[in-house]
Amino acid sequence: MSATRLQIIDSLAHIPAARWDALNDGNPFLSHAFLSALEASGCATPKTGWQAQFLTLWQGDVLIGAMPLYLKTHSYGEYVFDWAWAEAYERQGLAYYPKLLCAVPFSPITGMRVLAATAEIRTDLIHAVLQLAQTLGVSSLHCLFPEAAQAQEMQQAGMMLRQGVQFHWRNADYADFDAFLATMNNDKRKKIKQERRRVRDADITFTHHTGNDISLQHWQFFTRCYDSTYIQHRSTPYLNLDFFQRIGATMPDNVLLIIAYRDGQPIASALNIYTADTLYGRYWGAMEFHSGLHFETCYYQAIEFCIAHGIGVFEGGAQGEHKIARGFLPVTTWSAHWLAHDKFSRAVADFLARETLGMASYTDELNERNPYKTLPE
Repeated sequence: MSATRLQIIDSLAHIPAARWDALNDGNPFLSHAFLSALEASGCATPKTGWQAQFLTLWQGDVLIGAMPLYLKTHSYGEYVFDWAWAEAYERQGLAYYPKLLCAVPFSPITGMRVLAATAEIRTDLIHAVLQLAQTLGVSSLHCLFPEAAQAQEMQQAGMMLRQGVQFHWRNADYADFDAFLATMNNDKRKKIKQERRRVRDADITFTHHTGNDISLQHWQFFTRCYDSTYIQHRSTPYLNLDFFQRIGATMPDNVLLIIAYRDGQPIASALNIYTADTLYGRYWGAMEFHSGLHFETCYYQAIEFCIAHGIGVFEGGAQGEHKIARGFLPVTTWSAHWLAHDKFSRAVADFLARETLGMASYTDELNERNPYKTLPE
């Protein structure tokens, strides 16, 4: 067999899509199309603080391993918060940025972070990225939302693990939405019915658009909704119309756009990414306020889509304890961290040990608040 070589790639355009996607397990957020769209649209570039440093391993001209890696000059768009760590560095007169980040920009989605077919190659890449962090002289290396098995491999290589929680809905082969509601306790079932009734009483209807059915006008309206959400929170949108159009064109079989109408005019929209197995809730926005509109557009319409298409899991995105009352249950997420500074590394390790105990209690408390008569299997 030919020797292997490591190479840092500063643009995914330098890697053929077929070679990159051959390493992926079908996660749309790790696809060449999705990551390239972030770069080509200007959303994840050095100008926005995301400098691609993709770590790749080659055997001859065959790509056998890779990590989506970025040199970051801030901590925005990550959903695993290390602002306190950065502030602690600053108080000591130390530079926290730049840092190395292995993640999918703006996407708190669990999945492979070390793209390789064998444990041996994954181990080589994890050690290589730790060496890269030391060579570059960055303060730290962070890997966000790796699947559990890969998180353990990173821990074995010396990285510290951190737990988080998300809320996922599971499809217990429900025949329809009413069958799903029948599994819930009376109070929660009644509340959901009331929320849906308020939306219907406001004469709001919904359309679902997938694939090439999504027009430029649909994307333009969704982008207005998306932008309005950030404006309301006094934030700057991470993504743009160009990005949305690109994923619509290059990965149409993975895109679901839900649009709400009142009096024939669109008033709200939600973007979801999906596969045959999982639907991922991503972004939403509304041009009008109506009681229950958010829950209907973002959750109930998506649940109906999952039931109709036999999709087993609906990942509701980051945070949101309010999702529990709508049938979502807590799920543990992971991140892995390495800090170059010994003193800060020890302090973070102590913090993570305490935080982990707290997360266990928090998750137990959340599970006790589940809305089901019997937990779905």
